[in-house]
Amino acid sequence: MLIGLDPLLTPELLHALAAMGHGDRIVLVDANYPATRGQRLIRQPSADTPAVLRAVLSLLPCDTYVDEPAQIMQVVGDPTAVPKVVAEMNAILLAAGWPEVAGLERHAFYEAAETAYAIVQTGERRFYGNIALTKGVIAPDVRMPGDPA
Repeated sequence: MLIGLDPLLTPELLHALAAMGHGDRIVLVDANYPATRGQRLIRQPSADTPAVLRAVLSLLPCDTYVDEPAQIMQVVGDPTAVPKVVAEMNAILLAAGWPEVAGLERHAFYEAAETAYAIVQTGERRFYGNIALTKGVIAPDVRMPGDPA
């Protein structure tokens, strides 16, 4: 155990977040998602996507150099619909200083996820509990815990 880390940040997930480079994506998906299509699969069967999102955003800097650093899968047949889980994820993103999500058509989301650094699959069985996040950089002038005074 470590002090100050969300318990959903498992050793495998922490390793993935630390190993990612700027511009890399991590994708959080629900239990219905075909997650074995990705390069690395990290399972979080006892959590839901919003809880894992909150934990990940406590460590992950936003890529401010891309137009859409957070993307969700659009509802098939109704791309402007905002499912409850997406509204919940948007609120978490905004609280963490990220912009609102952008929508991707279902198959475009699958393609983006297949090239992501990792896919984290939760145990949640809600539809459309899927989000892709692009990692940014921490500016040299931003003071971080542990930095010399």
